[in-house]
Amino acid sequence: MAKGKKSGSFTAGVDIGGTKIAVGIVTPDGELVDSNRKSTPVRDPDAVLEVIVELLDGFSEYKIEAVGIGVAGLIDSSRSRVIFAPNLGWVEEPLRQQVERAVGLPTVIENDANAAAWGEYRFGAGRNRGDRDLVMVTVGTGIGGGMVLGGALQRGANGIGAEFGHLRLVPDGRLCGCGRHGCWEQYASGNALVRTARGLASERRPEASVMLGLGDGTPEGVQGPHVTEAAQRGDEVAIEAFEVIGAWLARGMVEVATLLDPAAFVIGGGVVEAGDLLLAPAKREYAAQLVARAQRPMTDIIPAELGNLAGIVGAADLARDHGPLPDVVRPAAARSAAGTEREAAVAAATGSAKKVAKAVESSTAAAKSAASRKSPSVASKTPKK
Repeated sequence: MAKGKKSGSFTAGVDIGGTKIAVGIVTPDGELVDSNRKSTPVRDPDAVLEVIVELLDGFSEYKIEAVGIGVAGLIDSSRSRVIFAPNLGWVEEPLRQQVERAVGLPTVIENDANAAAWGEYRFGAGRNRGDRDLVMVTVGTGIGGGMVLGGALQRGANGIGAEFGHLRLVPDGRLCGCGRHGCWEQYASGNALVRTARGLASERRPEASVMLGLGDGTPEGVQGPHVTEAAQRGDEVAIEAFEVIGAWLARGMVEVATLLDPAAFVIGGGVVEAGDLLLAPAKREYAAQLVARAQRPMTDIIPAELGNLAGIVGAADLARDHGPLPDVVRPAAARSAAGTEREAAVAAATGSAKKVAKAVESSTAAAKSAASRKSPSVASKTPKK
């Protein structure tokens, strides 16, 4: 082991979202021991790769065995290629190959909701339950999800299963961003909560005084956090908005349960922070709508426990099953300028002038190299027709 490396079996989990890239160092027990984040360079895969490398270089004191990356998009069955990531503007990105060449570590790619589901199953809400069948539903701007059946993460034949948000609940219903009508996420997501609250407030302004007062006084000014805070303060319209969204959430879960019969639904995402304002009506509607309710046990509906860390922890754990080591050994010149600058700071702290000079020289060379070259995997890539 290299001198100065922290002992232990560490993997890195990377969560690439539409607004931020977060990296965490995780133990085999699911403990997050270190983390950092930076803004996401949208629609620029080369810049995203540079940010990932820079963040990973910031954890040089850990002996990292592998990297797991969760991406909000469709991932192929080999866990190597991003087929489509609409929020990032990516199509057919060979992300695993790019990262492995850049950092010299085994890498796996996973859908972010799948990674979060696995994190919750192994180390969060599913921990110590003894269940081998669990479905996670993430309720945020839209609806995502992941399935663990028989103790294994299920991705489907092509790696793109569990796109729960696009289950059609209402034929000829609201237009969805996917191009279809009546998708679940149009009725039971954060966006749906705001739409419902605004509609109710426009019809019943006096009863919505608390919620309207948290915004600009108009129904159009109501945002998600306003609805949650107003409901917590007893605003009747805000509470009713959660009742409506909770009922739609349950109707979608009933359809999933009819097909999969899980032992539990784990509900994650930003909207679940409202707690029983959302989950209580969801449980009531689920019990009322579940097929053959009198002859079957009630499915547990429980909140996620890991919050925003579920994707990082899950991706890091999935990286332990990474397959063969990459063929390419990362060259020293591939280190980011930030990593070598960090070495300069460490060297300065120890009072070693020679180490400072060497680290600064390396930093300058790395910066010049990064500015004058493109990643081989990106430069040689030809777009599919």
